[in-house]
Amino acid sequence: MPSERLETRSDGLPPTLSHRKNNMINDIQKTAEGKMQRSVEVLKENLAKVRTGRAHTGLLDQVEVEYWGSMVPVSQVANVTLLDARTIGVKPFEGNMAVKVEKAIRDSNLGLNPAAVGDLIRVPMPMLTEERRKDLIKVVRGEAEEGRVSIRNVRRDANDHIKKLLKDKEISEDEARRGEEAVQKLTDKYITEADKLLTAKEEDLMAI
Repeated sequence: MPSERLETRSDGLPPTLSHRKNNMINDIQKTAEGKMQRSVEVLKENLAKVRTGRAHTGLLDQVEVEYWGSMVPVSQVANVTLLDARTIGVKPFEGNMAVKVEKAIRDSNLGLNPAAVGDLIRVPMPMLTEERRKDLIKVVRGEAEEGRVSIRNVRRDANDHIKKLLKDKEISEDEARRGEEAVQKLTDKYITEADKLLTAKEEDLMAI
C-alpha cells in the first residue's frame, strides 16, 4: 500500500505550519480591531459628555442617583424622553425619587438646571454663546484627535508584532506585508468612524 503523500504549499511548507502562521496574523488583527473599536467607543462616550444646545436623552447617561443604597443611572429609575428640541423630560417610576433625581441632575457637571412640574422633571438646555460654542468645538476636536492617536498607537503595536514575527522567521515577507495592509485597512476604518463622530458633534454644537 503506497504511503500517503503530505500536500505542501508552493513554498514547500506543510499546511499545518501555514495554518499556524495565518492564525498568528489573524490573532494580531483581531486584537488590534478590538482595541481600535474600544478607542472609538471611548471617544463616543467622551463626546456625549460635552453638552450642546440640542436636547438628547443620552446627555443624562452619566448621571447617577442613589437608589436603595446603590448608585444607579437615572435611566434605571426614570423614563427619560425628549419634550422638544431643547428640553429633556424625566419622569421617575417612583414618586419619592423625584427630589433625588432632580438633585442628581442639578449636581452633575453638565451645567443643567432641572425643574419639577408635578411628577415630571423638565430639563431645559441652556443657550450656548458663540464664544462657548467655539470653546466646545476645540474640546471635541481635541477628544477626536486623542481617539485617532489611540487608534494609530494600536496600529503601531500591531505592526511591531508583525515585524517581530518576520524577524524571528515565523512568517514570510509577503505574509508580513499582507498583515500590515490588513491592519492599515482597520486603521482607516476606525479613524473614519472617529471623524464621523466628530462631524456629528460639531453639527450639534452649531445647530441651535
